[in-house]
Amino acid sequence: MMSETAVTMDGSSNNASNNPRQVPTVKTEPGQPNPLAGIRLNVPYFKTIPGIIKLVQLGLGIICMSCASPAHVGASHWFLFVAVTAFIASLLWCFVYLLSIREALKLPINWIMTELLNTSVFAFLYMIGFIAQLSVWSAISSSFTASNIAAGIFGIFNTVAYAAGAYFLYIEWKSSTTQ
Repeated sequence: MMSETAVTMDGSSNNASNNPRQVPTVKTEPGQPNPLAGIRLNVPYFKTIPGIIKLVQLGLGIICMSCASPAHVGASHWFLFVAVTAFIASLLWCFVYLLSIREALKLPINWIMTELLNTSVFAFLYMIGFIAQLSVWSAISSSFTASNIAAGIFGIFNTVAYAAGAYFLYIEWKSSTTQ
């Protein structure tokens, strides 16, 4: 085990401050607010109905992506595009809520309206995606047909999950604008 003090060639000791394993400390001026001070874990959010719906969206998204890949026809390309982009957006929203980023940033953003639009758009895109996926793969006979039809059916479930998320966000947005 190395010590914090190193001995040089001439026998004198110096502080090993250039140690790559040593974590530098950042000092802020007393007048500067720390922008990351408000970040904290918010696990109880995922015990609420909107939090559970977000986790369901992520789980169904993983199933949709795994069943529809690899994409063999154009409809599967579109379906996978929708599934992947919706998954990434939902994952980002989960991190926003998990780390309480919307409370920490204090930006003039209407977070509820932004998430409502995002969720509504993905509900609509998933609806188009599962219709395309099921219509194309119901006419094809291949070894990939069963998994792609399953992807379309899970796409229906995820459409319902995104629509439910949009509904609860609409109720939250409506109650926040009337106050």
